[in-house]
Amino acid sequence: MLIAFDSTQQALRAEMLLEYAEVDIDICPTPKEITAGCALSIQFPEESLDVVKDVIDQENVEIRGIFQAAESGYKQIEV
Repeated sequence: MLIAFDSTQQALRAEMLLEYAEVDIDICPTPKEITAGCALSIQFPEESLDVVKDVIDQENVEIRGIFQAAESGYKQIEV
């Protein structure tokens, strides 16, 4: 699973919040298939989706969307 952002500030903020929530994350370049204003994205395991969504909602983190890898690139599952 992957979170894309419109700003680097929001990506770094989400990184800090998710690490604090003990979610296993990796910072990675935003895949070219995803149109976003930020070159950084965060990958996380699918089993952490509920925790990730809770943190994003509670902390008002602005995201482009949450995406899942698919055969033809990425499929957006959350906005």
